Amino acid sequence: MSAIERNRCSTAEIATVVREYEGVVRKHAIGEMVKAIRIDSPDIIASFGEDAAVIDHGDEVLLLAADGIWSRLMEADPYWAGYCSVLVNIHDIAAMGGRPLAMVDVFSIANSAIQKQCIAGMHDASLQFGVPIVGGHLHPDTPYSVIDVAILGVARKGAVIFSHTADVGDRIVVAVDTTGRVHPSCILNWDSVTMKSPEYVRAQIRTLESLATDGLVTAGKDISNPGVIGTLGMLLEVSGKGANIDLDAIPRPNLRANNMTFEQWVRIYPGMGFVLTARDENVSEVVRRFFDVGMTAKVIGTVDSSRELRVSYNGDNSSVFDFTQNGIMRLFSDDGSCK
Repeated sequence: MSAIERNRCSTAEIATVVREYEGVVRKHAIGEMVKAIRIDSPDIIASFGEDAAVIDHGDEVLLLAADGIWSRLMEADPYWAGYCSVLVNIHDIAAMGGRPLAMVDVFSIANSAIQKQCIAGMHDASLQFGVPIVGGHLHPDTPYSVIDVAILGVARKGAVIFSHTADVGDRIVVAVDTTGRVHPSCILNWDSVTMKSPEYVRAQIRTLESLATDGLVTAGKDISNPGVIGTLGMLLEVSGKGANIDLDAIPRPNLRANNMTFEQWVRIYPGMGFVLTARDENVSEVVRRFFDVGMTAKVIGTVDSSRELRVSYNGDNSSVFDFTQNGIMRLFSDDGSCK
């Protein structure tokens, strides 16, 4: 019996859970912000809608990204919040096929105990992944505690994994490290990293760089707060495409053994996870490379021209996002052009 049958949830219920999930809904404001601040520059190869901005730099490109941590995670577990502030930024560079170089942080702090725990988490993640924190800014007298981190990476020009380049007929591959645990401080965080060696997690990050260098994938994103389906939706939205995916094909750990529901898993931040698209002839090699570094990778669907993301299970089919009506980030007009 599959996890979906065991939970007795329909595709319509899964679609609603994903569409109304806060990790998805909070992305809706991005489009209006982009319209207000976007300007063109000849050195910028790609920017909004990607996991990192891509900046021309001779024979290479610079990758620049930033991420913040939900205040509720800081309140629940400052150590894990600090660790994740580093982790999510490294994933942004990895998802672009790049090599992370260094980070800076902006730390607003109201409590010295929170500060110490958060810094310990940042330090441990930085050491584990081998990416140093080299500066930043401190607000020591704020009435709240928040951590934001920016990261710089590098990639070879022509070997970048973009989000907006998925093509009709591409196979959708989801790769996740299913060996881990539900984090004790957050039921929507899957910790597959803190218990692993530096060599183990660094090999997983380098796999994305090798896929980009060898041209084996056509598009990709790291699975972030919107979860696996929401992250795929963001990729399809910026690519101007759609897809129908098989819910039962989504890689997952033993949900019963981890006291999880399927609805929980499709919303979870997976610790080490990516959504990629690849041509059919390259899929087996992509899957093999992830397997070699301890990650489970499976094909869950195929990119089409519908501009709608649908989910299927055992003949049941439901729409999650119709990008001709309302997208996730809402970067585009109804005709598909950038706002």
